Amino acid sequence: MHSWPFPQIPAIPGSSDKIQVHDTSTGGLTEAAPGATAGLYVCGITPYDATHIGHANTYVTFDLLVRAWRDAGKRVTYVSNVTDVDDPLLERAAATGVDWRDLARDQTALFAEDMTALGVVPPDVYAGVVESVPDIAAGVATMLESGAAYRVPPAGDGATGDDIYADLSADPDFGTVSRYDGATMSTLFAERGGDPDRPGKRDPLDPLLWRAERPGEPAWDGGTLGPGRPGWHVECAVIARAGLGLAGGGTFDVEGGGADLAFPHHEMSISHLRALGGRPAGAHVHAALIAYQGEKMSKSLGNLVLVSRLRADGADPMAIRLALLAHHYRPAWEWTDADLTAGTERLERWRAAVSGNGGPSADGALAAVRAALGRDLDAPAALAAVDAWAAEALDPARDTAADEEGAPGVLSRAVNALLGIRL
Repeated sequence: MHSWPFPQIPAIPGSSDKIQVHDTSTGGLTEAAPGATAGLYVCGITPYDATHIGHANTYVTFDLLVRAWRDAGKRVTYVSNVTDVDDPLLERAAATGVDWRDLARDQTALFAEDMTALGVVPPDVYAGVVESVPDIAAGVATMLESGAAYRVPPAGDGATGDDIYADLSADPDFGTVSRYDGATMSTLFAERGGDPDRPGKRDPLDPLLWRAERPGEPAWDGGTLGPGRPGWHVECAVIARAGLGLAGGGTFDVEGGGADLAFPHHEMSISHLRALGGRPAGAHVHAALIAYQGEKMSKSLGNLVLVSRLRADGADPMAIRLALLAHHYRPAWEWTDADLTAGTERLERWRAAVSGNGGPSADGALAAVRAALGRDLDAPAALAAVDAWAAEALDPARDTAADEEGAPGVLSRAVNALLGIRL
């Protein structure tokens, strides 16, 4: 699968220092990628209604991390996926009378357009589930052979063979990603796509690895598994393992996604990765969910603010990005029209401030932006530093004797390189 074009990232003086992020597993800050290399896996979209502001917030968040790592001189490997076959996609296709493959293809293309417009650095490895089915089937077969998975006979719904489930009892470290108690896990598993009541399972939380073919559903040759298609969590384990080179037992630095993925998705996928010989990420980072009209923004509720619709209505993509960056990635918040208005006004001020040949030194603002990003990707503090520089540059009463020729250009390039804002 092809990702979107790589944005131009200008060279700027100096470099970032260590980047700390909030690790869901420990509840504290940890240095992300302390070595010379950095590996990141971010869970991708299920392409049946892309791209809403919640999606954009997640990918802009991890774009900041990639940019900060690159500014620190690290060699970054960024991997992501597209869940281009899954129950929600199939259900939407059936409801709208569209072939599921066409729906997935169209929405994946729209997502790429939105990411390009927002200046998001694309993944180095971008893999769809459909193209990864052979690798996923092989991974599930490996788990069966090792005793980390088991077969469940057909449930009388027309399945042509056994479903395959992970045996979570084989993983003593299960639960270390989210740190949720059993009751919370049970509730969230049922709410977020799990099937706790499936007859024949050893434990209600055991997740599906391979769904045997059912009438009217797409299926692939699974070899010894029989015809069928992958479960949700194992796809990310296999794609991350391949894309980040974890087959030899290696580890990576950050697993990322929206806050609702901490459980069950990330908990399960990391468990599967352990079963396949990989080690868990150094940190698990989760971007908060965004509300709209009083409720969590979600496809199931239909209360979506689509990036493509905002763009079609004339919003500058950089204003949309600034509206997102005005909020720290971890606390939940609610999108309103005022967010876009504020982003548009900020963009106009910044563009006016960098329009001259000379201006206040950009050194302090650049250092402050880097420091803010190093403190758990604190985008609001970074924006405040640029705001302060812009206010000084636009102040008609300021003393221009100390102006530096080219300072606006330095600031403009820094804002582009670190915050992804093209001025």
